[in-house]
Amino acid sequence: MNSRNGSGTNEEGGADETDETDGSNGTNWREAIDDVDAALIDGYQSGIPLEERPLRRIGDRLEIDETAVRDRIDRLLEMGVFRRFGAVLNPPVIGSSTLAAIRAPDADEAFADVAEIVNGYRQVNHNYARDHEWNMWFVVTAASRAKRDEVLEEIERRTGRDVLELPMVTDYYVDLEFPVVNADRFARESGADGVDASATRIGEDAVGDLSAFEADLLLAIQDGFPVSTTPYRDLATRLEGADDAADVIDALERLRERGCLKRIGCVVNHVVTGFDANCMVVWNVPDDDRDERGEAVGELPYVTLCYHRPRRPEYDWPYNLFTMIHGRDPDAVDVKIDELSSDHLPYDHERLYSTATLKQTGARYEDLVAASGANNR
Repeated sequence: MNSRNGSGTNEEGGADETDETDGSNGTNWREAIDDVDAALIDGYQSGIPLEERPLRRIGDRLEIDETAVRDRIDRLLEMGVFRRFGAVLNPPVIGSSTLAAIRAPDADEAFADVAEIVNGYRQVNHNYARDHEWNMWFVVTAASRAKRDEVLEEIERRTGRDVLELPMVTDYYVDLEFPVVNADRFARESGADGVDASATRIGEDAVGDLSAFEADLLLAIQDGFPVSTTPYRDLATRLEGADDAADVIDALERLRERGCLKRIGCVVNHVVTGFDANCMVVWNVPDDDRDERGEAVGELPYVTLCYHRPRRPEYDWPYNLFTMIHGRDPDAVDVKIDELSSDHLPYDHERLYSTATLKQTGARYEDLVAASGANNR
């Protein structure tokens, strides 16, 4: 993978938002879609209705019937344009998650040995090599902060390397929902007006406080909803404690209100759709200005991720604000970083390009929901 391409965003638990795989099966996706597909792709990355027959309303808007909507979603999934049809889950709210980095040895074999240790933990769901002194970046997602810290301590002991632990403290803007059926150079270039980038504090000890039914529902939907004209009814038939679709719909509404779900829609594979150039940029922003700057930057139409993580002066890590820009053209991404630096964040910063994907799997929720849901059975 080119050092200026790749899609390692390191959003905590971001299997829903950061996939690097190309599931296109060699299909030229643009040639294979029509205007109705385009409206579905760009119009329903969120906002799938929570009602008995959600595709009927979508079909009415697209002027096709609900079975045609279902068939188009199924085909776009097979093409790899959609990764999933369903909910985007939020691991830092359901369990405890952190971004971490280590300075692995540069020699290929020694680097691979460290990566093997890190990747051996099921709690590690993303791991990327980056062009930096801290050259291995991974995400640990666990059921509790205690378990998360135990994994980090084991990695430190087994590798013999310091672990730079950087949990998300404040979310300004974290989303990979953006139009893709266009010629935009970078994500959110068009159609990004009116976003909410207000500061949202993230607790390291946060747990979803799930009921037993909510825990079972999250496990049932972590890989997506049934591709059906009646997805909520189909889920109800699989779940103990659900009499009908209304039970599932009510639970999904509660989970969304508590922040366990980010959105409900068709999750686009941004790599397949061409947004495969990106850079993680870290900034040393004065603490008194951090929230104001973070909120302002999060509203910019080319910033896809913006969040606050702690400084670690003991490791000579002075940076406290992280941004990501996703684009189709590495040069365009660099131009936007220059613009950020000159116009919005006139502070010391570093650009960390991903050079290789070392591990990319979804955050698995069996352990996460067990800590909460089991206590309510």
